[in-house]
Amino acid sequence: MKEIAVISGKGGTGKTSISAALVALQKSCVSADCDVDAANLHLLIDPDIVERYPFYHGKKYRINHDTCSACGKCLELCRFNAISRNLNIDPISCEGCSVCAFFCPEQSIESYDNNCGEFFLGRTKKGPAVFSRLSPGEGNSGKLVAKLREEARRMASVEDIELIILDGPPGTGCPVISTITGVNLLLVVTEPNISALHDLKRVIELSEHFRIKSLVCINRADINPEVKKAIKDYCETKGISVAAELNIDNAFLESQRQAQDIIAYNGSLDNSETVNEIKKLNEAILKEIAES
Repeated sequence: MKEIAVISGKGGTGKTSISAALVALQKSCVSADCDVDAANLHLLIDPDIVERYPFYHGKKYRINHDTCSACGKCLELCRFNAISRNLNIDPISCEGCSVCAFFCPEQSIESYDNNCGEFFLGRTKKGPAVFSRLSPGEGNSGKLVAKLREEARRMASVEDIELIILDGPPGTGCPVISTITGVNLLLVVTEPNISALHDLKRVIELSEHFRIKSLVCINRADINPEVKKAIKDYCETKGISVAAELNIDNAFLESQRQAQDIIAYNGSLDNSETVNEIKKLNEAILKEIAES
């Protein structure tokens, strides 16, 4: 079983569009959307939902008014303004710090498991898919990513599927680390502008820290030749292959409007430069993971 993670230093580089195209090019694979704060891979691969489960993490608190003496100690101590003057706890504002429960003289504040959202097990033409919906304002997304990867591996094992494609989140934070830990290969999607180049360097530093092999895909490669050259020069100094350069193509936009990946939308066109470049990228990825 091999895992590749498609990540980017910044948002909006086209990571999910490329992930969906890579899924479409496989004979079979498990796909997992690890960008749990803004999951949208399912919009392009359109899985049929087979199962759905709630996701719990952490604690929230509520006041038992049958035993509460209304002393106001909890209202005084809460630093998140989660407790109203009539001594009710707002579950959205509550951070689960437990200070109110610890200092309540009547022990009238009780905890309950925090429902952060839900995750879904689905099926596409290429195989199983897993994605989630994190509730607004909820954290712990790294924990949810770990759960999704666990489910992806389980489904791959059950169905004897050799490849898992992870559509990762942007940046270098906890959800990214949870996504890339232990994968066989990173595909870093970037674009030729100054902020993307800066964030590309941060992602490569992270991959080096975890000793994970990386490939780079430059999307919208024709918008700034000077910065594109800077990206390629940087990759050369790091010994990283630029496996694909995708120029601006309205087919990406049109395929999204049709809720399709670009391969399904445009894949029958032998003269599609973009599709041919993505196919070349896919071949480079499969070659790298075969050697890993």
